[in-house]
Amino acid sequence: MMVLQLDTYDGTSCTLPTLLRWDLEYTGAVPCDSLSATCLYDKGMADILPKAVRFTALWDGAVMLRGVVDAYEISMYRQGLLAVVEGRGMAALLLDNESEALTYEQAELSEILENHAAPYGLPVEARQDVSGSGYAVASGSSQWKAIQGFTRRFGGFDPYVTREGTLVAAPLWGSGRQLRVDGSTPLLSLHKREQRYGVISEVLIQDKVQKISHPVVNQAFARTGGMRRHVLYMPRSTADARRFTGEYQIAQSALEQLEISLELPFAFAAFPGDQVSLQLDRLGLAGRYEVVQSRSRMDADGLRTELTGSVR
Repeated sequence: MMVLQLDTYDGTSCTLPTLLRWDLEYTGAVPCDSLSATCLYDKGMADILPKAVRFTALWDGAVMLRGVVDAYEISMYRQGLLAVVEGRGMAALLLDNESEALTYEQAELSEILENHAAPYGLPVEARQDVSGSGYAVASGSSQWKAIQGFTRRFGGFDPYVTREGTLVAAPLWGSGRQLRVDGSTPLLSLHKREQRYGVISEVLIQDKVQKISHPVVNQAFARTGGMRRHVLYMPRSTADARRFTGEYQIAQSALEQLEISLELPFAFAAFPGDQVSLQLDRLGLAGRYEVVQSRSRMDADGLRTELTGSVR
């Protein structure tokens, strides 16, 4: 059973009445996760809801999402009074706060995390050593963008925030569980889509300061006749930064080339970073997909999980 706990700015905590419906969406390295939950309203909640700033969603005692309360709503119908609470995962703190304009002549990942994440109280795990020179944070960039831009450019990956609220500076993909889907799986629906539009065949990275051009080629797509080149300008770049940036752009473009979506009649079947091993002989479908988006919900139709997966 799903339980929603609220924490207020003055130190009060409470658990909402039994939830009538709820919806949790997980977006992986594309922040941020979100929650919507509905319960019966009573006047005892009148003092709690306006003060609520944090929430914890628990499923059979396990944390499914910890985050920031964005809004609440009270509605009256013929059937009675309802309260709705909406929120986002802890990545919201980094998305909603802007960085000053900064230039790092030489920076380590630990320094970036200390400057752009630590002030907001998020626990941090830096699982990779990343460093770089000549990194600039533009005025008006979010703190998330400041961190993500650094790890993309010098490490070739996006950070992510866990369901519990920890910022992890490491690739999410390939680190999770595996879900097997075959002829015995109670699928509610399944869709497969393959497209060539949007996939990049080559990234040409130009450093005008050093007068260097560095091509990064998507060999697999180029072999099938794909032709779509992007040109990126990077001042004062290193060879690793050029390679990581090009590979990242190609990998991101390839995510939408082959995509599956499926729906299962239970909650929390998988999360971003998990793998789906697909073996449906009667449809001629087989393969392994990374979950890039997951949505679990409960309403009048019961429990459901919707998964979106792509080939990495």
